[in-house]
Amino acid sequence: MTRSEIFAVVRSNIHGIVEETQNLEITEEMSMRDLGADSLQIVEVVSRSMKDLRLKVPRTDLMGAANLKDLVDLFERAAARPGPAPGK
Repeated sequence: MTRSEIFAVVRSNIHGIVEETQNLEITEEMSMRDLGADSLQIVEVVSRSMKDLRLKVPRTDLMGAANLKDLVDLFERAAARPGPAPGK
């Protein structure tokens, strides 16, 4: 999974959840707060993105993400980690 694929999933979820972003160009330098997302919307975007990407990132790590670049970095690292063997 590439970085651009990860960002596309996050961006799609932001557009789907945060109505104010419908016509905005979203970049990695932005934060979800910059885009007008409230706390519940942020949690929903992160949760849906992790589900769509089939990733798990500890909440303590997620709290350190200041912008979308940081979030994508976390997802990219999680995607690079070897997962459990099939059938386990």
